[in-house]
Amino acid sequence: MRDLIAKPLRFEVLEPELIFTNTYLSEFYMKKFTGLLLALCINGLTVQTALAQDEKTAMVPLPSLDDFSKGEDGWSFGLGLGVEYETAYEGSDEFGLEIQPAGAVQWRSGDNIFYFAGEAIGWRGVRSENWLLEATIGFDEGREESDSDDGHLDGLGDQDEGAEFVFQARRALDADWRYWLVSRIVASDEGNLGLFGVGRRFGDQLDGTGSEINVVATFHDSEYANKGFGIDVGQAAASGLPQTSVSGGLRSVGINYNYRHYVNDNWQIYGEALFEYYSSEVRESPIARSNYEAEIGVGFIYIF
Repeated sequence: MRDLIAKPLRFEVLEPELIFTNTYLSEFYMKKFTGLLLALCINGLTVQTALAQDEKTAMVPLPSLDDFSKGEDGWSFGLGLGVEYETAYEGSDEFGLEIQPAGAVQWRSGDNIFYFAGEAIGWRGVRSENWLLEATIGFDEGREESDSDDGHLDGLGDQDEGAEFVFQARRALDADWRYWLVSRIVASDEGNLGLFGVGRRFGDQLDGTGSEINVVATFHDSEYANKGFGIDVGQAAASGLPQTSVSGGLRSVGINYNYRHYVNDNWQIYGEALFEYYSSEVRESPIARSNYEAEIGVGFIYIF
């Protein structure tokens, strides 16, 4: 050991032929290494492109929309359960839990989806890439005196369930549906309602997951307004509340939030929240015991 340490260092000058040979070999291996690195990069980009093309895209990547097609034409089916904590009826200051089914049966053909979801049947389609149109026939559950546990609806009678026709349009303001304008018309034999607003999507996913938020203003005609907040002569006599007539115009301003996430290829969870602040005329109605309506819900869906 001592001999190795004591041995002096020696520097040797290489012969020119050896220097040339080492330089040639270095250039040779450098070219080989560069070629190998380039091949790996190209291969990586190819794999990423293939994965991107294989991504299961929704027809429109909005979390508020049920789209079980996974980017493919044909039949699809999702079934689940949701729990909502919400106001007991429009204008109520009472809240309660409600459990209800979630999901739908859908058939997709290109940029069109036809669906049946409980008490609603409809169509949704993309036109000119930045227009999302939707037409639905649904049912309004109506209002019953028993909806108020505190008896605030006593004497107002029960409202029958009725059919509604809903037409909705969204106009994207950019190519990836990051921002949009939204409008909705609800028509029934008991009046009409209109909604207009703007929306924003968060996240880069194309499969309909992520979150979105909408800010809207809602308008109603006098017939629809009095359906929810008016009190006629007979109702006033039976309930003891003053006779009330509500005119058409601004009904409320509100904000709603939607969230959707795939747990795996079949299971997804979703959440939603809504806050709606009534106009001054609606707030003056004796039926409106609260100035706002609020709702929050969570649920899960299994996609077959």
